[in-house]
Amino acid sequence: MVRRALTPEARDRGRRLGTVLRRARGDRSITQIASAAGVSPETLRKIETGRLATPSFAIVAAVATSLDLSLDAVAAEAFAPATAVADSPH
Repeated sequence: MVRRALTPEARDRGRRLGTVLRRARGDRSITQIASAAGVSPETLRKIETGRLATPSFAIVAAVATSLDLSLDAVAAEAFAPATAVADSPH
């Protein structure tokens, strides 16, 4: 199956999602959080860097849970307009 190319907006959302998760991870190791979420460290690394712009809902939910983040909080930041995230005090 051929996958359609992502739109610039989808890539931007993926980068914002990665930023939210990376910021929430703080000083904790990527291996620790990935293990707690049941994903590989490479998958989490790809999400955090925006190289995996459209991870499955299940993966996002697992990572958010391992970071003690609500999905509402993740969605509010990741799907907010880019300027709102840039202006965020976090």
